[in-house]
Amino acid sequence: MGYYDETDSTREKTKERKSLRPIFSSIISGVVGGALVLGVTTYTNQTPDQVSVTNHDKAVETVTQSQSSSSDNTPTQPVSLSTNSIADIVDALSPGIVGITNLQAATSNPFSRSQSDSQSVEAGTGSGFIFKKEGDIEYILTNNHVIEGAQNIEVTLHDGKKVSGELVGADALTDIAVLKIEAQENTVVANLGDSSSLRTGEDVIAIGNPLGEEFSRTVTQGIVSGIDRTIDVTTSEGDWALNVIQTDAAINPGNSGGPLINMNGEVIGINSLKISQSGVEGLGFAIPSNDVLPIAEELMQNGKIQRPFIGVGLVEMNEVPAYFLQENMKLPEEVTEGVIVGNVSPGSPADEAGLVQQDVIVALGGQKVTSSNDLRRILYSETKIGDEVEVTLYRGGEKMTVNITLTNRDATNA
Repeated sequence: MGYYDETDSTREKTKERKSLRPIFSSIISGVVGGALVLGVTTYTNQTPDQVSVTNHDKAVETVTQSQSSSSDNTPTQPVSLSTNSIADIVDALSPGIVGITNLQAATSNPFSRSQSDSQSVEAGTGSGFIFKKEGDIEYILTNNHVIEGAQNIEVTLHDGKKVSGELVGADALTDIAVLKIEAQENTVVANLGDSSSLRTGEDVIAIGNPLGEEFSRTVTQGIVSGIDRTIDVTTSEGDWALNVIQTDAAINPGNSGGPLINMNGEVIGINSLKISQSGVEGLGFAIPSNDVLPIAEELMQNGKIQRPFIGVGLVEMNEVPAYFLQENMKLPEEVTEGVIVGNVSPGSPADEAGLVQQDVIVALGGQKVTSSNDLRRILYSETKIGDEVEVTLYRGGEKMTVNITLTNRDATNA
């Protein structure tokens, strides 16, 4: 399951099947870059019957009233309503919803590297919303996949005015990005509600820019179809299990980054995904507001998310023929779950602890590891930078344990 980011030429990022012959030469060839970025990299295949999940290309911009400066000159309006009127909610929130255009360099002459031969072209569009205002700066929430790779970011306000947006920080795994713009007149800050209080069947609305500015601030209505869903997605930093809210409110290409709103006028999610498959309708997904806020705050503080780092590239066991596991790697037949070390980054915690290629990790910190997603979940959710964790692995058929002291990526040469 992956994201798509273009409105005019929608493209779906699917996982490519990697050749395993010769087995570890191909494994190593692609894994190093991911190890430098993530600390772990996976090689998995998408089966023909696997549901495809897509992200919407437009970012809807909602503004929250948190920490509004008393010195602000920009008028704001209360947007938390109790009238249960959709029209009232839309009227209140619309001045805080924006369109976002991802501009990237295009070279007119493919044989020239001259800056004069390049120009910025639209690579994708999305939605976003103003969620915070401090002094003369307004902050916008959107999806990472909406702005990823952008050379410049253009923000279209509710009145059609276009302003330059600056990237504050983004996180590919959680698909969250924060932008900032100069404070504008007649904008609003949207309140982020408590997504943990949502109930299945509760009414919600989505606002965004499906298919571009022509249909800006389109409103759709639905219900919360499910809570605490987990969707496997493919990101630029590896595979990740994303916690989401399921809704049947219509979400189309271009809605990505826009708000999912409850009947109190509070943003309780960022619209990010939909299942795109023939015969499937009404399966959209939003990142819960309670998950968004701490990520947004860290992005505003550090510009990125610091996570515990191991420094290995990983290969799924089902990617490797059973005969190779048993004959070449001497893995006992009863060991059917785990993840294989494809490479170790020099100077990384894994390197310092003595991990080597073809080690098979079966547990981390005493918790069973069945796949790279398991390892990543345990590493990012249940450990912190500076922790010493025990890794259980098989090497040459022998079971052993090693201790790894976790660092952050910037603390190593990897």
